[in-house]
Amino acid sequence: MSGDESFELWDLKVEVVAPEGARIWCGAKPGDYFELRGEMLHLPPGQGISIYSLASVLPLLAAKQRPTHPNDWMSTDAEIACPDPNCPSRLKITRTKLRRFNHSDTTAVPLGDTDANL
Repeated sequence: MSGDESFELWDLKVEVVAPEGARIWCGAKPGDYFELRGEMLHLPPGQGISIYSLASVLPLLAAKQRPTHPNDWMSTDAEIACPDPNCPSRLKITRTKLRRFNHSDTTAVPLGDTDANL
């Protein structure tokens, strides 16, 4: 492949935040977190995350990884409410590092393949 086939994605840190002294029902503690580097989710040793909390934030992660216009709400809104209506915790998404990838390292579909867009 000739030419530049690179693109950039943000690494993300997703951290549990809650009001001081709040009861969190999913088993997490304020400060618990995971990181998303490329497509790989990394948890620190000894930490877990509720599948319900993960489900609430998962649809937004790919969008948060991509560069966005400064006026786009995806650039400014960073906290996602816990899916349990009785839990005051949130998951705070922070962009941490811009990382460069190459198209051919991430997919078998070649650039310029117009059939792939059907």
